[in-house]
Amino acid sequence: MSSSMYARDTAPPSHPSRAQGASTKSKVQQQPVPLITIAVMGATGSGKTSFINMASGSSLRIGSSLESCTAEVQLSDEFVLDRRPVVLIDTPGFDDTNKSDTDILKLIAAFLATAYEAGSTLAGVIYIYRISDKRFSGIAARNFKMFRELCGDKTLKNVIFVTNMWGEVPQDVGEARERELATTFFKPVLDKGAQLVRHANTVQSAHDIIRSIMKNKPAALQIQRELVDEHKNIVNTSAGEVINKELNDHIRRHQAELKAVQEDMMKALKEKDEETRQELEAETRKLQEQMNKMRSDSDSMASNYLEEKKKLEEVMKEVQEQARKDREKSEAAYRQQMDDLNRRLQETANSSAAEREAMQQRIGQLQHQWDTRPKGGGGCLIM
Repeated sequence: MSSSMYARDTAPPSHPSRAQGASTKSKVQQQPVPLITIAVMGATGSGKTSFINMASGSSLRIGSSLESCTAEVQLSDEFVLDRRPVVLIDTPGFDDTNKSDTDILKLIAAFLATAYEAGSTLAGVIYIYRISDKRFSGIAARNFKMFRELCGDKTLKNVIFVTNMWGEVPQDVGEARERELATTFFKPVLDKGAQLVRHANTVQSAHDIIRSIMKNKPAALQIQRELVDEHKNIVNTSAGEVINKELNDHIRRHQAELKAVQEDMMKALKEKDEETRQELEAETRKLQEQMNKMRSDSDSMASNYLEEKKKLEEVMKEVQEQARKDREKSEAAYRQQMDDLNRRLQETANSSAAEREAMQQRIGQLQHQWDTRPKGGGGCLIM
């Protein structure tokens, strides 16, 4: 996982006093502008990263196929929309080609829990779905199920389901699929307050979707409440229980397959069919390895989550310190500029009124730029 973090501070430096003659109009200290954080989820290849790059102007890596590139949680560059700072969070799907579901849950849960502990609450979640998909497949259903377990019903009012890739299907076909999604697969979440909208593959469309979420009151996801507020072990969270149940179901099916293979192998031994016996022996080893891996994933879920979370917390400490140094440097530069401008204003005592007015305006502009810079809400995000 990358070691960069976005840390924010709300305390502006004290302003140096202005020279006599500068504007003495009282200024009301502006309230900090909260950082808007939005998670983007969906299946591998659904267009999550492309949406984020389009909306934010970032250059996060995009896969050229359905093979996963978002193997970890990524953050977009911060961008300003309607004078508010926004960061989008790119998450891997639960159909990753290189990581197991337990690994994906560990990554997402550790990130969300650490950010929540640090005071960062999501304004909402965007779930991306390809309208070009001919049917709501089993993989799509699994991703959707895990998404619901991560979010919980209480935060569905802050969720937008976004259909994209409309350019890849005839309009009537896309509209028919959209109706099916609204009346079947997505109906339970739409009934609880979620929205279903189209993405027109333009920056304007992406920004309009984000604007809808910016109006929300930020709220914790179910996985965050379970891990942080309720102090649950990740295995006992709703998402963890689903994954464990699936792992146990897979193990039981493999055990049944293994029993059948072993019976066939005994038959091959009796018939002295060496070729068949070797094939069945190889199949036995493969099934046993798969079961061992599943048991290991289940047993190590909690410890791996804690290890990942500890790593993120260490990264947070390091980058918070760097952010403090950067902030002090920025404040020193601001003070230096104000001191220089005030000194030059004093030196223009005998200058024309127009020159002094121009200098006073420059001082006011600099202070206004500092006062109205995006300051965030004091939380932080890790990547």
